[in-house]
Formats: sequence, structure tokens, C-alpha cells
Amino acid sequence: MFNGAILIGANERQGGDPFYAIHPATGEKGSVAFSSAMPAEVAEAAALADAAFDSFSTLTPDARATFLDTVADNIIAIGDLLIETAMAESGLPRARLEGERGRTVGQLRLFASYVRLGDWLDATIDPAMPDRAPLPRADLRRVNHSVGPVAVFGASNFPLAFSVAGGDTASAFAAGSPVIVKGHSAHPGTGELVARAIQAAVKACGLHEGVFSYLPGANRALGGALVADPRVKAVGFTGSRGGGVALMKIAADRAEPIPVYAEMSSINPVVLLPGALADRAAAMGTAFVGSLTMGSGQFCTNPGLVIALDRPDLDTFVAAAAEAMSGAAPQVMLTPGIHEAYEKGVAALEGADGVTTIARGTEAEGCNRGKAAFFATDSATFGANPLLAEEVFGSSSVLIRCSSIEEVIATIAGLEGQLTATLQLTDADSADAARLLPVLSRKVGRILTNGWPTGVEVTHAMVHGGPFPSTADGRSTSVGTLAMMRFLRPVCYQDVPDALLPAALQASNPLGLNRRIDGKLVVTA
Repeated sequence: MFNGAILIGANERQGGDPFYAIHPATGEKGSVAFSSAMPAEVAEAAALADAAFDSFSTLTPDARATFLDTVADNIIAIGDLLIETAMAESGLPRARLEGERGRTVGQLRLFASYVRLGDWLDATIDPAMPDRAPLPRADLRRVNHSVGPVAVFGASNFPLAFSVAGGDTASAFAAGSPVIVKGHSAHPGTGELVARAIQAAVKACGLHEGVFSYLPGANRALGGALVADPRVKAVGFTGSRGGGVALMKIAADRAEPIPVYAEMSSINPVVLLPGALADRAAAMGTAFVGSLTMGSGQFCTNPGLVIALDRPDLDTFVAAAAEAMSGAAPQVMLTPGIHEAYEKGVAALEGADGVTTIARGTEAEGCNRGKAAFFATDSATFGANPLLAEEVFGSSSVLIRCSSIEEVIATIAGLEGQLTATLQLTDADSADAARLLPVLSRKVGRILTNGWPTGVEVTHAMVHGGPFPSTADGRSTSVGTLAMMRFLRPVCYQDVPDALLPAALQASNPLGLNRRIDGKLVVTA
């Protein structure tokens, strides 16, 4: 169960200003008073994380992987209470949350298997060359180490998969980093249940209690204090552009600046090429609305921008999209604040010069429901009004009508960084697609064809990141095993005696790793 506690290492306490969950489907306040962590708790949790770092970061891969698997087992063991709590606090339906629980557990197990493999250590050995002329070469050995304790901020739109035990936490644990989670105030009961599952896994695996702490709270000062603490060495964040940039500034202003891996704002352009429109315009219109309205549009990969040549086939797409949207019932949004921001964003688009409304969803029945919206403009208007390129978090999208493929390319070139871009195409569009791909690759982290961007598979190859402002660092991803690299750094050992080397670099290769020796990959049997 949950009781509104702050969890610091193995301990729990009540304190601070109380706050309550708001059930978005009804607008009612929850019955449990949750404690807000204060700066003193931040310092205590950071001190414990720092004390846990040496032992946790040097665990064998198998021991660390066992911990990740144990966290996954404990989350499953919570049972239906977790789903029911998340439903009440987020307004999301059961099927969505059961799927999200599966994703959360699945990514923990994926990281466990990858940790056991050991490739992430990137063990690299350049043996000594004492007889090299004119100067001998030292023995040089390199391996990846954890950067140190990591602060993770729970996201509002994924109360499980991007929250307390989500991708940031899983990848930080996998890299050997103790984690301090700033729980999201929108789903505190859900967060505490998962936090207790992690706390129990730490104890069951015999780890230092400082490997994990959970600090709930509804005030910005808590997050600022966490990022500013000198013992925290990196930050994982999913949320608004304003929130991410504020944390980046705090991190940059420290005596020792640290990286903030913030996933923030993206409108995920979808380009409808002429061949695809001629082949399946109506079907694409219907599918587009399905993607746009999924989960009330509260996905970071929501298709918030459509770009196409202004031809008769585009009118078929628009008509099909309008018909589908006119029957789309508004769904519950995650919080009253998110719903209010959505309404303001849609109102701004409706009132913008040169923008027309294509369609809206049906009228809302109940509070905090987001009524879908689809707008249209031309490329000149879009380029002249930065407001039209801002993310409206929810089921809202803008169609840009272009007169030529050159105009499409110029429109994309003028966009900020994005998480995804989609090309709807046929073989007849290959020449245009070949011209678009170079400019798209400069703007996004993931390019897909003949699909829709909502839905992010958790795999080794996935990139869920992109140039600013989609993320703070376009070289990184927050989904997939590559996410571990955010919390690792290379350390080189020169002429260090074998017995003092990390196991990954010792001559006997006790971990049985694949290693690169003198530039050549040596694969173990």
C-alpha cells in the first residue's frame, strides 16, 4: 500500500507540506495526504547515494542484472492495486496502463540482459609495445564507468514507463548509478507503490540502501535543490520545454556543471508525398486521426504537423481526416493543468491569422477532456508565425499546404529539432524522399516511413531523442539500451598492475567479455 511517505534509502518518513492527487476524470481530490520532500531530505538522499556509489558501480554485471530483474518481479507482484491506482490518478484506461506496466517491466529485463552481455563496458586494450621506436608505448586499457548518482524526474504522461522505474531509472541502474527520483505530483500513489518495489529489491539483493531514494513533492524548489546538489552527477527529465530548460540552467550554473538529459518539445512532422496521396489519401486521413487522438494526444511523438503538396489528392486526405475527427470523443487528459494548457494552445491556433480550422472533435462530456483539433495554413504563414510551430500537448495538429517539393524541403529546414519525422510514400516518391532524407536526418532522431510516430519500441536500435528542443542533447536517447551511455564515462588505465585493474580489463578476462585488443574485436566463445 501507499501512505504518502518520503523514502530515503531504507527509511520512510512523513513531513513537509502535504499535497493530494487530483483524479482528472472527476476533478476530485484524493483522500491520501502525500508528504513533500524538503531540501534537507534532498541532501540526505544525495549523501546516501554518494555513499552507495562505489559498491554499486563496481558490482559484477550479473549482480546488477539480478537487481534489475528483481525490481521487475516486484512491480509485477504489486498486482492490480498498481493499475487501479494509476487509473484513478492519470485518467488513463486499464488496457493502456497494463500495456505500460508490461513495457516498464520489459525494459528493466532488457537492460538486465544487456548488462550481463557486458558490451556496454566497451573494454578496449592497447598492449604495451616496449620495443617500439623511437619511443615505447605504454600499456593502455579503457573501460566505461558510471558517472555517479543520477536524479530522475518522473513524467506526467507515462506514470509507469517514464516515471519512478521508467527508462531513465532503469538505464541509470544498469550503468551502475544510484538513483534519486523526484516523484511526479500528478500520480503520487502510483509512484510510491513502484518506489517501495525498488526499495524492497535493494534490500533483497543486499545492496547499500543509498542505491535508491524517492522524493515526492509538488514544488519546483525540490527539483531545483536536487539538480543543484553537488553529489548528483547527471539528470534524466521528461516534461515541458520550460521545465527542462530551467533544470539545464541550474545544472550549468553549478560549480561543477552536469548534463541534463531532458526530453522536452516535439511536433513530429509527417510528410505526405504525392504518390502516397494518390494511392491511399483517405486511408491515411483516417489513420492520422487515430494516431493524433490516441491517449488524448498526450504522447511526445504525437503527429502535431502535417506537410504536403497542395493538390486535389490532399483534399481527399483532409476530408477523411475531418470525418474521422468529427466523431472523435474527447478523452480525459492527465491533469487539470495539462487540459488548461491544451485549451489555451488550441485557442491560440484558432485565433491566428492565416489559419483555418479543418475539424474539431465532439463536445466534451465531463471535466478535463481534450477536444481534438486540426488546422490548416500555407508554408509562408507558417514560416512567418513561430506560434504555429510550438507544441500543443494534446490532440492538435496543423496541416501545411506547400506548392512544391522545394517548399516542403524549406519548411522542414526551418523547423526546430524533433524526436521523429514520418514519410508517407510509394515507390513513385523515391526521388523526392531521397531529397528529403538528408534534411530530415539533421532535424530528427528517428525517421519512419508509412507508419505513424506514436508508439516507441524498446529495443537496442531505438533512438528516442533528437536535436534541441526535442531533447537537451541530440546525441542521446532515453529509450533503448543506448540510453545507458548517458550515465557512463570512459576511464583509461595506463601501466596499471593486472591485479589492480577492473575485472573487465584483466588479462584473464574473468567476465568473459568481447574486447577490442589492439584495434581488433576479440569475441569470446
